[in-house]
Amino acid sequence: MSRTTATQIRRGLTLPVLLLVVWEVASHAGLVDPRFLPPLERLAGTAWREATEGRLLGDLAASLARDLVGFAIGTVLGLGFGTLLGVSRGAERLLGPIFHAAKQVAVLAWIPIISVWFGFAETAKIVFVALAAFIPVALNTHEGVRSASVQLVEVGRALRFSRWQIVRRIFLPSAAPAILTGVHLALIYAWLATVAAEYFMTVGPGIGGLIIAGRERFQMDLVMLGVVILGCVGFALNQGAAAVEARVLRWRGA
Repeated sequence: MSRTTATQIRRGLTLPVLLLVVWEVASHAGLVDPRFLPPLERLAGTAWREATEGRLLGDLAASLARDLVGFAIGTVLGLGFGTLLGVSRGAERLLGPIFHAAKQVAVLAWIPIISVWFGFAETAKIVFVALAAFIPVALNTHEGVRSASVQLVEVGRALRFSRWQIVRRIFLPSAAPAILTGVHLALIYAWLATVAAEYFMTVGPGIGGLIIAGRERFQMDLVMLGVVILGCVGFALNQGAAAVEARVLRWRGA
């Protein structure tokens, strides 16, 4: 590990560690009611109990599966739709205004509509997550494809490339940085949407269900455990996506 990387990690951990210290001191010093902010050792005990009884890993696996399935569907659809808008003037004139208007609607506002169309079960949750992932991928793919070099397109036409070859060899490689940014954002938004779907739709296995169970039983240690897990998983997904994005762009010489 380089000195620069170690310094970045140390700086990144400083604030979280300080927050944990303040949390622990405040809980034990009576600055806050431990019923609302339980000490860290109680949180650790709750995590151990939930893990040994099998509930925690089951909830985490359910949330991750829901997240990844919705993310994959939304990413594939967003990539195809964004490419279509970028390469076809007719499609952009026909579908572009609808898409640009729909993207202004807050994602949570789609929950009532999705619930009516797909119910409150697993399908509705995955559709909601897919929608959250679809928007940034489609938007960034569209912008990336539209910014492709006109000269490269003309060269492809001079070489008698087919329409698909122009898309595959010119448009998509040129749009790769923008597409990767969209996929990165989609991964983050999909995880946030997973939590929202579990919280606002039918309660079932998942970290959102864990938090709801803690709220209803007024077990703040369970609620805070769910919040900590959500933050840690979100951080891990963000870091993983950033590492993949940097590696791919470095490989292509961007």
